[in-house]
Amino acid sequence: MALTDTYKLNNGVVIPKIGFGTWQNIDQAESATAAAIKTGYRHIDTAAVYENEEPVAKAIHESGVPREDIFITTKLYNTERGYKTTLAAFEKSMARLNLDYLDLYLVHWPANPAVGENWAETNAETWRAFEELYDAGRIRAIGLSNFSVPYLTELMKTVRVAPMVNQIEFHPGYMQQETLQMSHDLGIVVEAWSPLGNGRVLTDPVLVEMAARYGVSVAQLCVRWCLQHGTLPLPKSVSADRIAQNADVFGFEISTEDMAAIDALPETGFSGLHPDRVTF
Repeated sequence: MALTDTYKLNNGVVIPKIGFGTWQNIDQAESATAAAIKTGYRHIDTAAVYENEEPVAKAIHESGVPREDIFITTKLYNTERGYKTTLAAFEKSMARLNLDYLDLYLVHWPANPAVGENWAETNAETWRAFEELYDAGRIRAIGLSNFSVPYLTELMKTVRVAPMVNQIEFHPGYMQQETLQMSHDLGIVVEAWSPLGNGRVLTDPVLVEMAARYGVSVAQLCVRWCLQHGTLPLPKSVSADRIAQNADVFGFEISTEDMAAIDALPETGFSGLHPDRVTF
């Protein structure tokens, strides 16, 4: 494998197997994205709520890399769910990104019972807008983010175009195995946000010892573990050295026994964000 290797989505579009995450990065989003592209990343993940679509786009447009060679993702935020508001929010993101088309658009979080009894209808209407944008050729692929089994199950009752991606929190110490399995069963590629466990797994003694045996960093071990589970990790950093290191994960393979040991870790590094409890 290499940084330019891809997964094929269920509509035939290819997506690089590792993406560069930009969550919680506003002030250094442009420089970090530029460093990622220089390193060789060709998949950049942003979102409206990150408030960094413009600096991320500036780095992309000034990189010198042809537009068609960079896979760009952004996300619809929770306050914009619903058919008409989704269409309007998409246009605002496209203006901030200065793009003619988007590679991947995600519903950032599902509406849930905590935000209204019509949550299922809201999700369905949001997805109807996504399907319309996809049919119009504005987006090459459409997907979800943080849709656990109950929300995925409910949405699948009404979809006309099946989701191509489900981006979930996935890292050692927090696997969401049922959501991973259901997504894979439906032919949906799972992207792993916070593959380094919000930084909190980097000092886990099991992972520290194991990484030392492989001659890699714990971050590299986590990214590789995600890949070997068939997911698409989105590591993030503002350090050019760490950005490059996080992508250097193709020179080793984690053994079956060590994969099982990592899988068995107790919950650690969980962000605390859960689709049932999100009220924003």
